[in-house]
Amino acid sequence: MPIKAASFKHLRQTKTRSLRNHKVLSTMNRAVKLARRAVAAKSSDVKAKITLAIKSLDSAAQKGIIKKNTAARLKSRISKSLNKKSV
Repeated sequence: MPIKAASFKHLRQTKTRSLRNHKVLSTMNRAVKLARRAVAAKSSDVKAKITLAIKSLDSAAQKGIIKKNTAARLKSRISKSLNKKSV
């Protein structure tokens, strides 16, 4: 355990930030997974699910939880799979 008060504060901040980041990450991962499943199943609401996934990826990238290129890569792969299935 830390000795200094500043170290205790850092622990509190880390715990709070980790919880916040985890919530955003789990939401993002869930949205991406739903979009991929919708594309694979050729679901009727595939556009809405892909839009939601792209929104959550952009949000996570903007908050610095994932890198911008990671978000771009995932968005590209989702849209690429949609274009493959529709052809």
